[in-house]
Amino acid sequence: MSDKDIRAVLTIDDIASRNTTAIVDYLNSKGITALMFAVGQNVERYYDNAVYALQHGMIVGNHSYSHPAFSEITLAEAKDEIAKNEALLDKLYSDAGVERRYRPFRFPYGNKGGANREALQEYFRANGFSKLRDDAIPYEYWRKAGLDRDIDTLWTFDFAEYNIRPGTGFTADDVWKRIRDMEPHMGAPLLASGGRHILLLHAHDETEELVPEYWRQFIDCLLENGVSFDAPEFF
Repeated sequence: MSDKDIRAVLTIDDIASRNTTAIVDYLNSKGITALMFAVGQNVERYYDNAVYALQHGMIVGNHSYSHPAFSEITLAEAKDEIAKNEALLDKLYSDAGVERRYRPFRFPYGNKGGANREALQEYFRANGFSKLRDDAIPYEYWRKAGLDRDIDTLWTFDFAEYNIRPGTGFTADDVWKRIRDMEPHMGAPLLASGGRHILLLHAHDETEELVPEYWRQFIDCLLENGVSFDAPEFF
């Protein structure tokens, strides 16, 4: 085990999926609580797996109902995407018998809505959405981009494993390179001493078919390289 003092919060997008329960079981075996961002249509398809995530200690947040690029829809459509999924998540928490204490939101693709960005931030503030604590993130780019002020949850490191698809030329080796890159083109290196990160992984059955238990492989690597996982906390 390394003594690099790297701390991270794990976020997982696009639940629910067939592999959601296996991911949850693995995370529990490692003592990791993840913030899982749910797409409404996926929750409807794999409802019991989303319930399972809640009942086994994960936090489920809003990732929109149909996963559009928010800069390509109207403000009214954006609010509808958010509100429709909020209603579904309220029902999900109720059916799981779990109190819904937090209401975090993540934009699909990290697309904050273009010209509607500030209006959407105001919508989050006015409607009781929760901001993931990010005050320990030390990177100057985070503050320069106003990410420390935005209510929605972005990330500091993206595994980008969703690109592993037939014909893309992107493989698990490319993910390993991203993990170990000490001079990334954007953001900060994941494995640098003293790092503080919000990690982005995805619950995709398509990736599972090509790289079985990809989530276990990548997270095991981080644990072996001195990354400690913090439970999500909110302002």
